[in-house]
Amino acid sequence: MEVFTMLDVKRNLTTMTDFYELTMSAGYLDEGYVDKIAVFDMFFRRVPDGGGYAVMAGLQQFIDAVDHLKFTDEDITYLRSTKTFDEKFLNYLANFKLHCNIWAIEEGMPIFPQEPIVTVEGPAIECQLLETLLLVTFNHQCLIATKASRIVRSAAGRPVMEFGARRAQGYDAAYFGARASYIGGCGSTSCVMAARDFGIPASGTMAHSWVQMFPTEYDAFKKYAELYPDACVLLVDTYNVLRHGVPDAIKVFDEVLKPMGKRPKGIRIDSGDIAYLSKKARKMLDEAGYPDCTICASNSLDEYIVRDLILQGARVDSFGIGENMITAKSDPVFGGVYKLAAVKEDDGSYTPKMKLSESAEKMTIPCLKKVWRIYDQDGKAMADLITMADEAVETQHGITLFDPIETWKECTYVNCTARCLSTLIYDHGQRVYTSPSLNDIRKFCKAQINTLWDEVKRFENPHRYYVDLSQKLWDTRSALLKKLSK
Repeated sequence: MEVFTMLDVKRNLTTMTDFYELTMSAGYLDEGYVDKIAVFDMFFRRVPDGGGYAVMAGLQQFIDAVDHLKFTDEDITYLRSTKTFDEKFLNYLANFKLHCNIWAIEEGMPIFPQEPIVTVEGPAIECQLLETLLLVTFNHQCLIATKASRIVRSAAGRPVMEFGARRAQGYDAAYFGARASYIGGCGSTSCVMAARDFGIPASGTMAHSWVQMFPTEYDAFKKYAELYPDACVLLVDTYNVLRHGVPDAIKVFDEVLKPMGKRPKGIRIDSGDIAYLSKKARKMLDEAGYPDCTICASNSLDEYIVRDLILQGARVDSFGIGENMITAKSDPVFGGVYKLAAVKEDDGSYTPKMKLSESAEKMTIPCLKKVWRIYDQDGKAMADLITMADEAVETQHGITLFDPIETWKECTYVNCTARCLSTLIYDHGQRVYTSPSLNDIRKFCKAQINTLWDEVKRFENPHRYYVDLSQKLWDTRSALLKKLSK
């Protein structure tokens, strides 16, 4: 199937940047830093909802945007009208061309605080101009993919449908949020545009307004069954689930679908005590001869409600999740940041750069780096290791890691393997990476989350997954910290 996306119309996001990035870039140019090579990292400081891991998402959209970077004549005319920039800088922008190296962790991979999920190395002006575009892309999709992963896990194998487009924070949030939720494990989306463009299965039944438009609930159900006999799912809570909704649905199944040789697909309950109603509805459907008719629950659900419904024995076969997933309502900011990590000198060496803070959490990790994941012999993820870019991780004779803060805490892993997660996406401005299909990303995400220990995946008080520094990187950071603290 040929897939088209919103970006096939060559949407130009070059000016999706904060104004101060332009003023700083103009200053770099005036200072003669046009060829000054810098290294920036994107990382995040904490997992949303107090979870044990986040999910990487958004790389394909970042690539799409970077591939079409160009300051148009209209852009230059607008920037000239601000009376902030000289013609030298405007001419630089008019002839802008990317020369950066960009590494990123692939979509679907579980990610953890402090590790660089994207690294940009190149002329300082170029690195600076990418900041907002990079952050807005990954912050949004990582957030929604992470929330979706939590909700899908809470459903314990039952299908989860993304129903949130109408509650999203705008068109792009609905569109790309559907994509991110699919990566996180949702099986379908109600957003037709996202379903069409990304190849996500589309799902949806009827609204309460459909039922209200007809003289009776029975009439509404009858017409729907006649129109969609192969995909008949009826919304049964418009008036009264047990007194009218389910009985009317069963009557329609008997009078419309059964004579056609069709079986109903399901009913949906969108309000009330879903645990109680689903048990009663299940009994009614079974007694009427429809044990294969599924029950879908919706109505402002989240991972905690879904988990509790299952614990209470609710007879729910699938879940439709809207606002709490598409907006990540309980913790709606991913919090990724983009910080300078090093500057390349004329002799080819790198001068490490580090941000200090009154809060240890906000201190950054310097240098051009790579991220490695350590797996045990059974394929379980044990820890991540951040190294200098020129380091190789050898595990043949085991590897000892230590906590970068509480350095006396260390662990030696034997019979393990190391995988470099930092994947080259652009080499001196030329893209060298092609994203997998969305279905492959979704499968990859599920497989990689399964490499995490259950303790890391707990909703409350998850085990802290360790992200450690190599000895060489820790020594460099400690020396720089000591120097900057004087």
